[in-house]
Amino acid sequence: MTDPAEMDAYLSEPRDLYRGRALCLVKPKDAGEVAHVLALCNAQGVAIVPQGGNTGLVGGQTPDASGRQILLSLQRLDRIREVDASSDAMTLDAGVTLARAQEIAQSVDRYFPLSLASEGSCTIGGNLATNAGGVHVLAYGAARDLVLGLEVALADGRLLSTLGKLRKDNTGYNLTQLFVGSEGTLGVITAATLKLFPRPRSRAVVFLGLDNPAQALALLNFVKEHAGPGLQAFELVPRIGLDLVLRHIPVARDPLGAIHPWYALVEIAGFAEGEAERVAGATFSQALDSGLVRDATFAHSLDQAENLWRLRESLSEAQKREGGSIKHDISVPIERIPDFISEAGARIAARFPSARPVPFGHMGDGNLHYNVSQPIGADKAEFLARWGEMNEIVHGLVHEYGGSISAEHGIGRLKRDLLAQVKDPVALDVMRALKKTLDPKGVLNPGKLL
Repeated sequence: MTDPAEMDAYLSEPRDLYRGRALCLVKPKDAGEVAHVLALCNAQGVAIVPQGGNTGLVGGQTPDASGRQILLSLQRLDRIREVDASSDAMTLDAGVTLARAQEIAQSVDRYFPLSLASEGSCTIGGNLATNAGGVHVLAYGAARDLVLGLEVALADGRLLSTLGKLRKDNTGYNLTQLFVGSEGTLGVITAATLKLFPRPRSRAVVFLGLDNPAQALALLNFVKEHAGPGLQAFELVPRIGLDLVLRHIPVARDPLGAIHPWYALVEIAGFAEGEAERVAGATFSQALDSGLVRDATFAHSLDQAENLWRLRESLSEAQKREGGSIKHDISVPIERIPDFISEAGARIAARFPSARPVPFGHMGDGNLHYNVSQPIGADKAEFLARWGEMNEIVHGLVHEYGGSISAEHGIGRLKRDLLAQVKDPVALDVMRALKKTLDPKGVLNPGKLL
């Protein structure tokens, strides 16, 4: 495609932070065509930018403004190659959406646990290229923990395959993990063999009112002790975030009768009928009796469970409708989350007196989305113009707490310069050496990650 109107939807990312131009948009139908495109681009020294579902939040999938790069969409690579319930594995093309991957697993009575708000449009290739996290990392790990093998088109047009269903294979370097999280800078993922798991037979979703993040941490440890491996997700939500959802998302309803400063959304799974409900009932009844939580509501149907999850998953959309929001995808040691939230709020208040921090996210694995909404009535453009200043505050504190400036969204263009400041210098040297070896002409997603 060369028509600007046809390419337009592919040239910007969801937050509108980056918009680029491209020589053309190429949409191959299989791995062989991807490899052929890469070979041609490499021979001519033309840069190529891979793109999955275009849901990334750090600009890794967006071409630059030069108009000299080729945009490579993998959306047509949507073949289901194999599903093997006995081996608990499935092999899919990179363009298969995450929602479809979940459905394929369910069709053979298995479970694929990666779950993101964008799962209807994000793709398996993009999930792996960015090492996506989501709400079930606490129980199953991030994307890199869910992959057994990959097929990757290299810069020179060769296809590298580690596809396979083996759980044990010690034949040399783990090349699969080399490409997970590489954001299309070392090769283009064209297919993956993914792990499947037993499908839970029961599920309990509970929304709980809390006084503060310290109480949430105590509750997390309590639930771990009582639910064990059945604990699937533990999400932290502030009242300010819930208020934004209630204001901007028409179908949203406040699930508790009283207002609380903080909330936890907890999901427990069981592998026998009624098991999750029994464990959740006993666990949270005891938590209420002991004063560990202030209030709770249990989902009594699938619709109610989805409505509770929608409150959490609508937070980003609600912030967008509220106005400018400066984002931070960070992680800190779990036991330091309450202190981090308190200290970050104080530092922001000192420099941005009327800004509104909205920290929320995956407390169970230490990943917070520390977003800051613009002051009420402020100019959006003026607030967003101070993005770097806000990042300096939050990321500086993250570094002090021994955390990560990128928990699950990747580096892309947004955090490229920052990575060079916080990453171990020796690790950076190794990364650059790998890039030079696998992409000597620098045609694969230049200007991203490194």
